[in-house]
Amino acid sequence: MANLVNLVYKRVSTDQQSTARQNLVLDEAGIEDPVVFEEDPGTSSRLHPLQRPRFREQDIPAPELLVTLDMPGKVADFLRSADLEPAERAALDEGATVRRGQGCTLRVTAIPAVHRQLLDRCQPLDGGQGVPAVPDRRKARREYENRVSTLAPIGP
Repeated sequence: MANLVNLVYKRVSTDQQSTARQNLVLDEAGIEDPVVFEEDPGTSSRLHPLQRPRFREQDIPAPELLVTLDMPGKVADFLRSADLEPAERAALDEGATVRRGQGCTLRVTAIPAVHRQLLDRCQPLDGGQGVPAVPDRRKARREYENRVSTLAPIGP
């Protein structure tokens, strides 16, 4: 199954153009086993690549789209000190801090799977396994859980 990093879409506007430069960039990128789909010249540039005819012909599930959720500052602070996967760390590092009343919120943009992973990692904020629960941290984790739960469910 293809994943988001190896899907490659090539397109030119007119039949007088070629994809040669795009091929060069693709070769330089060193993408392993790229799944390449290429449109005929003149295909509307107004369509999102995932909505274009050639992509729809591929037997590839559409990748998850990025979602922006507000993460309470207490959750963000806890996660910053956690051992995270690269995608999780990147989502936190690229988040935008927003002032909320007396505290801060981190606005995190990531695919739903990364939000779910981050939520799983902050379970210790609920207490347990010899760690006492701190009410305001537990509340912050539940706020984030409520936001993550509004995302599309996993699976078909």
